[in-house]
Amino acid sequence: MHLAGQPVLMVYWVARRVCTLSSCKGVSKPPYSEHTKPMREFLPDVRAVVGPTATGKTEVGILLAERLDGEIISADCMAVYQGMDIGTAKPSPEQRGRVRFHLIDVCRPDEPFSVAKFQQMALEAIEQIRQRGKLPLIVGGTGLYIKALLDGFQIPPTAADEALRRALWQEVRQKGSKALHEQLQKVDPQAASRIHPNDAVRLIRALEVYFVTGKPISEWQRRQPPPQVGRTRRFGLILPRDLLYRRINERVEQMIAQGWLDEVRQLIEAGYDPALPAMRSLGYAELVQVVKGKMRLDEAIPLIQRETRRFAKRQLTWFRADKQIEWIDASQGAEHAARQILERLRSEHQHT
Repeated sequence: MHLAGQPVLMVYWVARRVCTLSSCKGVSKPPYSEHTKPMREFLPDVRAVVGPTATGKTEVGILLAERLDGEIISADCMAVYQGMDIGTAKPSPEQRGRVRFHLIDVCRPDEPFSVAKFQQMALEAIEQIRQRGKLPLIVGGTGLYIKALLDGFQIPPTAADEALRRALWQEVRQKGSKALHEQLQKVDPQAASRIHPNDAVRLIRALEVYFVTGKPISEWQRRQPPPQVGRTRRFGLILPRDLLYRRINERVEQMIAQGWLDEVRQLIEAGYDPALPAMRSLGYAELVQVVKGKMRLDEAIPLIQRETRRFAKRQLTWFRADKQIEWIDASQGAEHAARQILERLRSEHQHT
């Protein structure tokens, strides 16, 4: 085999295939094999309450869980972190005493948490909830988490391959990202058509998935709802823009009054690096600057409010693209919104 003068990726690919084949002891099974797939028709339903921040999802979810004998799976990418309570608007101890919550406080701020991890843990929670004879309720505003769980993105089951990634970045520096786009075009034309030739990060991720798994990322990303989920029904909470923005502004001020700045200070004193992704999230990043003396609190508050309003707008754009969501007016409070959802569910039951 002559590898001299071959592109670095070809050398890497051949070497990896040789190592993999020489050490292979068998072929692993897919996570959900056909012979273990349960019949979807016999699965209990899953309900979801989604929407932008500050629309009252948590309280509506609790009311539904109380009346439908359910448990809540949090779909919030920040609520997973321990010690980050005020700024993530986690359910209060009183609220957690009313119904059981899952996927809250499951990792430290310095531990990585991915959509694949959420998908895995949420599916496990659904099975546990059903074993107790309860109804799973998905409640949250992290659109990608909800989509991965309910629509079934297949997440490539691979950790980052640092050697391959370094080789890919070296190729970008030497030949430019368009060279990677040409390679991706050969192995995954569908992904190449969606990724701009200058988007080196996404090109590298797509090629990394292909070289490590032998399967194009476009195949991984095809929707295939997990059989454990069963039938779903999705409700989205919506508010008039002026009311939503007023709630956001008021909630940021309430969080500050509840001790959000002290929470950030305690995280830093506990040794958590301000450069961690969790510490660079919305609101925490600004308050880190206050703790460091680089920004005044009265400067940080309106900045957090503005960025949260922008974040809510992005969330709404994401959820509006999901045509399965039934929108519920939440402007008259959680009780009224929950009652609307229950009436729709009752109507569905009467017609089945």
